[in-house]
Amino acid sequence: MVKSLEKLVEEFAYHVQAQNEEIFKGDAKTGNKHAKKALAAFLQLRSHGDTGRDALAVLFSHPRMDVRVMAAVFLLRHRTAEAKAILEEAAKGQGLVPFGASEALKRWEEGTWALDPAEDDAGQSEEPRPAPPTKRSRPRTERAASARQRGSKRDKPSG
Repeated sequence: MVKSLEKLVEEFAYHVQAQNEEIFKGDAKTGNKHAKKALAAFLQLRSHGDTGRDALAVLFSHPRMDVRVMAAVFLLRHRTAEAKAILEEAAKGQGLVPFGASEALKRWEEGTWALDPAEDDAGQSEEPRPAPPTKRSRPRTERAASARQRGSKRDKPSG
């Protein structure tokens, strides 16, 4: 039986709150279980297309900042202006939730955000594209080759 959209929104909000409460208590393992359940609720909402996404947007006015922020994070592509406004306001504060809001905004601005990819013409979700490698994240083979090009003391004959 398909859960109602309202029920999925309630589950999402409940698990976001529970995740943060567990993290604040120092229980990341239980917090991660709630995070997976919040994500599962979002994925079920997303399976209803924009109707499901719009249902989640009611959380933009939730009394808890952590719930507003998480809804905004997931709805950045679908409701960009509203979601950015919520994240920008939250990012002005101190603590874990404001930090998460500022990180989501950074990922959005740099183009690496991919929590709810746009659907292509066939209606299939695009695969998230990995960010281009940074200097620090180049594969070992590239680093090794560049080290050989520069040369090192080991390469010089001892004499």
